Amino acid sequence: MSKVLVFGHKNPDTDAITSAISYAYLQNQLGFEAEAVALGEVGEETQYALDHFSVPAPRVVETVANETDKVMLVDHNEFQQSVNDIADVEVLSVVDHHRVSNFETANPLYYRAEPVGCTNTIIAKLYKEKEVAIPKEIAGLMLSAIVSDTLLFKSPTCTDEDVAIAKELAAIADVDIDSYGLEMLKAGTDLSNKSAAELLDMDAKSFPMGDKNVRVAQINVVDVNDVLSIQAELEQEMLNENHSKNYDLFVLIVTNILDSDSVILALGNPINAVEEAFNVALENNSALLKGVVSRKKQVVPQLTEALTK
Repeated sequence: MSKVLVFGHKNPDTDAITSAISYAYLQNQLGFEAEAVALGEVGEETQYALDHFSVPAPRVVETVANETDKVMLVDHNEFQQSVNDIADVEVLSVVDHHRVSNFETANPLYYRAEPVGCTNTIIAKLYKEKEVAIPKEIAGLMLSAIVSDTLLFKSPTCTDEDVAIAKELAAIADVDIDSYGLEMLKAGTDLSNKSAAELLDMDAKSFPMGDKNVRVAQINVVDVNDVLSIQAELEQEMLNENHSKNYDLFVLIVTNILDSDSVILALGNPINAVEEAFNVALENNSALLKGVVSRKKQVVPQLTEALTK
């Protein structure tokens, strides 16, 4: 069998990168020749985790059909979030914790999706089911993903399974969850050298919602003013993206990881759908969203409902 490439979504976050690494390692133990790759450069938070556990970042690819005819997807299923030539290869398996949308295959496949806070939580269960031991460094990366996706267990997406498995992984990795997790999250909030375009592209995904094409970006901070201080530049870049890439709406969620609140910044049409989705009135294109930290659970479903009425 030819080499199988394993990867997460574009603009990869910590779960996308580390789930590719952990799932590829598992597949290699099960007899596949698998390689973890990335659909974008890693961010500061992810790099912190990789450095801490001395694991190199996966190489970045833009296409895969030139290397293989078989792939495995982690932390995503929607084709617009995947590699550019996803239609030209066979998807052997998917492990994910998001909604299922815009996804179809010609052949049967292994598909594992569970409503948990992190893809690596599911992958840890697969290790147990296959009776494969998790190496220390892989356990550390998997723990890092759970901490990242659940914001150190504060996100409403977090489940009891995420917490229990995180504790098991922390024991294998020999780290204290709270101290390590907070330092890792803080590492991802250093935005000092980022342009407006880079900030908007750090963690952004596109979603079809009814007949609208919506871009939703999220930035984690310890002070929302680190981002809002350049609101004018952000808005201009959002307008440019709407025009050049045919987004109807561009929504930016700026999340304070310490307060567990977010500020939304939105541009496009129909803008009233944003106000309806979150029961807010936008002032200067923005509003405070109390208690909102999860794009997956507290942003995308609400926007989708408002845009498909």
